[in-house]
Amino acid sequence: MSVTKVIKRDGTSVDFDLQKIIIAIGKANAAVEGAERLDEDQVRGIAEYVQRRDKNRLLVEDIQDMVERQLQKAGKFELAKSYIIYRYRRALVRKSNTTDESILSLIRNNNKDVMEENSNKNAVMASTQRDLIAGEVSKDLTRRVILPEAVSKAHDEGVLHFHDMDYFIQPIFNCCLIDIGDMLDNGTVMNGKLIESPKSFQVACNVMTQIIASVASSQYGGQSVDVSHLGKYLRRSKEKFTKRACGALGADADPATVRKVVDERLREELKAGVQTIQYQINTLMTTNGQSPFVTLFLYLRDGDPYIEENAMIIEEIIRQRYQGIKNEVGVYVTPAFPKLVYVLDENNNLTGGKYDYLTRLAVKCSAKRMYP
Repeated sequence: MSVTKVIKRDGTSVDFDLQKIIIAIGKANAAVEGAERLDEDQVRGIAEYVQRRDKNRLLVEDIQDMVERQLQKAGKFELAKSYIIYRYRRALVRKSNTTDESILSLIRNNNKDVMEENSNKNAVMASTQRDLIAGEVSKDLTRRVILPEAVSKAHDEGVLHFHDMDYFIQPIFNCCLIDIGDMLDNGTVMNGKLIESPKSFQVACNVMTQIIASVASSQYGGQSVDVSHLGKYLRRSKEKFTKRACGALGADADPATVRKVVDERLREELKAGVQTIQYQINTLMTTNGQSPFVTLFLYLRDGDPYIEENAMIIEEIIRQRYQGIKNEVGVYVTPAFPKLVYVLDENNNLTGGKYDYLTRLAVKCSAKRMYP
């Protein structure tokens, strides 16, 4: 076995290059008197000694430590000192500016490792590049300053993986279960502005997606939302439409006619509200340059006073997911978000429950739209 890969200080892996060791020793060689120098064969011998180590890959620091020991073993103490000084000067350069190349390569759109590490981010967009550039600075400070050296080294060697270095220096958190019920029922504040409790389903959907986008811009990772809190607002819309229909049709209007008018208007509102959720989540860009990573929780709870409205909402969400969303050329595709979690219980587990029809629809949707 011989060394084939080298782990650089930024954690990236490159092919082992014998010539780089020879060049580094050569620079130290040139700084000492003739008697302290190694000849070309001796220099190559040290480089080949490193290459023959019984490991597939080595850290840059480990390679340099081996070179130092071999120089001292050869009795070339002045040369070893020169090599140590060379290492020290290189370390000073790295510590003073360690992110230039990774950032410049992002701007040039050729930093493949960073650009492809998150498939949800379009790395050529300005907002995404700003986030990725900040992430490179965060990763650098995390590795060099914040983490214990043993952890950084273990990360570089692949013994462990320290997640989310690109956000670690900031006092923000990862993942969130949004208390959407409280924020809709009691109002909330965004950007210093009071958002009052919605009076209709469509407004509630719009406010919910604005909350999702705001949360996504203040954290990293995903978030989950329980859509059962929207049932109340669908009923508010129904009550509003009923009042308007009765006023327009008169007190003597046929109840069946009123119900038909209200049902048609409510279906339109339901479809538009769910479409708002889908469009907003897939088109809003957060400050970290991507759509909000959000999961919608679809669950019908026993005793929920709005269970019928929530059944309608869940059905419409699944129907729109089954249809998909059009891409830039007008072809229906599966949207990446929101993720849908459909909950099974005795009411919908295909054993004769009232809401089995939703489960059948969910299975049909999964067969078409679920992807790994």
